[in-house]
Amino acid sequence: MALRKIREQGDEILTKKCREVKEMTPRLRELVADMLDTMYEAEGVGLAAPQVGVLKRIVVIDIGEGPIVLVNPRITHQDGEQEGNEGCLSVPGKAGVVVRPNHVIVEAFNEEMKPVTVEGEELLARALCHELDHLEGVMYTSKVKGDLFDTRIEEEESEEEA
Repeated sequence: MALRKIREQGDEILTKKCREVKEMTPRLRELVADMLDTMYEAEGVGLAAPQVGVLKRIVVIDIGEGPIVLVNPRITHQDGEQEGNEGCLSVPGKAGVVVRPNHVIVEAFNEEMKPVTVEGEELLARALCHELDHLEGVMYTSKVKGDLFDTRIEEEESEEEA
């Protein structure tokens, strides 16, 4: 497995819609493994294929309950509302307040191309919506209420207090 370069906001690939995956090839299996390694190394909770330069409908998520791999995911149900801070590996050191559904149901295929349904609330719902937005070329920054803030300043202040 290998770490991949995470594309940052301003990279044109992050504004493009992704193509559906027709079959799981050895190359795409390698992509999934690399995406998981890259996400964990960057200490993220989710990563979409375009963030590593591949326009395929693949996302990986791990909110601390084990990895979720979704191929060709789509939201089939959403309800409720949550508002909270959101960041992105493609916008390092920044975050902003975003309103998302509090509950979502996503249908997709796993890495074996078997149908799966993932139901998420709170953080998982937020991560699912965030990563699926990437597949449509949408960055969370377009949904931020108010301004982005610098998370590095908050991290430095927390370290000084400790």
